[in-house]
Amino acid sequence: MTTHTHDTVPTQFVEASGIRFAYRRFGKTSGIPVVMNIHFRGTMDHWDPAVTDGLAQEREVILFDNAGIGASSWVTPSTIPSMATDAVAFIKALGLTKVDVLGYSVGGKVAQEIAVQAPDLVRKLVLVGTGPRGADTAASKAGEIFSATYDPPEHLWIAAHFLPNEKGYAAGLKYLERKHRRKDRSPEVSEVSATAQYAAIVSSNEKSDGVWDYLADIHQPTLVVDGSNDLIIPTINGYTLQQHMPNAQLIVYPDSSHGPQNQYPELFVAHTNMFLNA
Repeated sequence: MTTHTHDTVPTQFVEASGIRFAYRRFGKTSGIPVVMNIHFRGTMDHWDPAVTDGLAQEREVILFDNAGIGASSWVTPSTIPSMATDAVAFIKALGLTKVDVLGYSVGGKVAQEIAVQAPDLVRKLVLVGTGPRGADTAASKAGEIFSATYDPPEHLWIAAHFLPNEKGYAAGLKYLERKHRRKDRSPEVSEVSATAQYAAIVSSNEKSDGVWDYLADIHQPTLVVDGSNDLIIPTINGYTLQQHMPNAQLIVYPDSSHGPQNQYPELFVAHTNMFLNA
């Protein structure tokens, strides 16, 4: 067990495919590590320490900034499969041959593509607040939420992750307090990188015949976690994942939106550890 926590673990760097990846790893060093893939406009510092430190009690946690994000170099790709290719290069550069992969929002789309591209590398998947290729976004409020102005600006993440009610706002404030305890943080995502991420999301959500067929080939045990009313990637997408993946289970948390793991961190850690330990 390392002595570091989310707030104290040093940032390290590794090079692969011409990219200098920034990453942090901490927790219990035996067993299969879990590699975490973050959301749109997110860096390593957008993970909830209550989640990462909770998971680190039972396994090694690896956080990283993908290409062009935060403290990592290079250019952010404009497709999800290219993001996954970079993530696979990062994982292999650490000398790892088997990992669990956790993906949140667009990171969940990347996690699926990692399993498609490198099936032997991935043991289990945890997909949070995400959807498949060709996701149903008809009821999404993402455009409205991300185009609004917030005072302070960090309250964007309350609107994006939590429901606009008293319970959601209170949970959002607690999340932001936990999130900002760390002092040496990755740089915020640039507008150039955010534009590339947005293009990747739009491309990934395009509808076509057989767009979900790839899910049948993801045989890894998969835990899908959703909020009951996800305002960014509507909750129905979690059900689609569970129905089309051969070895998936779905948990929907009550009275929650796009960040159920941030609203119920202890419960999420318990469910995730139970799933990964099984």
